[in-house]
Amino acid sequence: MTTNLSLSEVLKQSSLDKTLLTIAEKIQNSERLTDEEGVLLFEKGELGFVGALANHVAQRLHGNKVYFNRNFHIEPTNVCVFTCNFCSYSRVYKHRDDGWELSMEQMMDMVKKYDGQPVTEVHIVGGVHPKMNLEFFCELISKIHAYRPDLHIKGFTAVELDYMFRKAKLSVEEGLQKMKEAGLQSLPGGGAEIFHPDVRMEICPDKVDGDGWLNIHGTAHRLGMHTNATMLYGHIESYTHRVDHMSRLRALQDETGGFNCFIPLKFRNKDNDMSNIPETTVIEDLRLYAIARVFMDNFRNLKAYWPMLGRQSAQLTLSFGVNDLDGTIDDTTKIYSMAGSEEQTPSMSTEDLCDLIQAVGKTPVERDTVYNEIRDYSAEPV
Repeated sequence: MTTNLSLSEVLKQSSLDKTLLTIAEKIQNSERLTDEEGVLLFEKGELGFVGALANHVAQRLHGNKVYFNRNFHIEPTNVCVFTCNFCSYSRVYKHRDDGWELSMEQMMDMVKKYDGQPVTEVHIVGGVHPKMNLEFFCELISKIHAYRPDLHIKGFTAVELDYMFRKAKLSVEEGLQKMKEAGLQSLPGGGAEIFHPDVRMEICPDKVDGDGWLNIHGTAHRLGMHTNATMLYGHIESYTHRVDHMSRLRALQDETGGFNCFIPLKFRNKDNDMSNIPETTVIEDLRLYAIARVFMDNFRNLKAYWPMLGRQSAQLTLSFGVNDLDGTIDDTTKIYSMAGSEEQTPSMSTEDLCDLIQAVGKTPVERDTVYNEIRDYSAEPV
């Protein structure tokens, strides 16, 4: 499933809706879409049309390059004080025996497992555990950094950080500065979900709100830390809610320039309190990625997180504006496998990732966390 039309061919279609033609012309001229035009794309944009727009933008930004990195995850715990309705991963504190709580030693053993291997990033996220506080995680970060200073430490969602900082009675800036001094280098994008309060009150009412999430990421940017951004889609949100979410991210990126990439995350409905809601189709997934690519014009990188989508669907997104597939992961994340994703044991070797990318005519390029190129695999074998 690919889009074969070029943007110039799209513009020649006499049957094209005039409002869609205006959007296509704006994309051709590298002009920003309005929120209303973003909603219109969701309402009227067929897959082939939005795919052609997205491919035009991706080709202009990256040519045929598709990025990945060599990383692994540490998930300290799935015990959590919050009860998000969409979550299949966490266990409430009173039922913590059903979950896991890793010790400092166990987490350091996970780091040591990669001695001598060319991984470049450790990604640390998990539940919000009341006893794993700011001091605990600063110690963990410091130990990882001391043991392997070349390893980029990306960690903690805004939800985790908000709880840690409030419990420590520190401001966001004070808390982030403390973690930065311990060795934290960037933040992942989790916990954003949907910013709009009408949706947030329905799916995750008790954790940091959209303004709080944006404040934490904006503060990190001002401290010189890069971060990622996400959006959980395909549940109770409307097209307007999606565009509002992306528009607020776009506005912060205008202000700070600190986001590395945007990562749409598909809602999965296994074993959670929203299991009655059907999951989106692959067609709708691909339309979402394509529209995100053309709407979020100041985000250079659009990532499809393959453990959540599955390998085949992630591969399809490469024809709809995506230029990044995350990393090798190495079977170290459970967040999406517990929610029913296709990848129950998410691990791909560098060769697997390169094969997947090359199969659709793209060029695999290994990157570091902030998108410096490490190795272009068009020039040499895997």
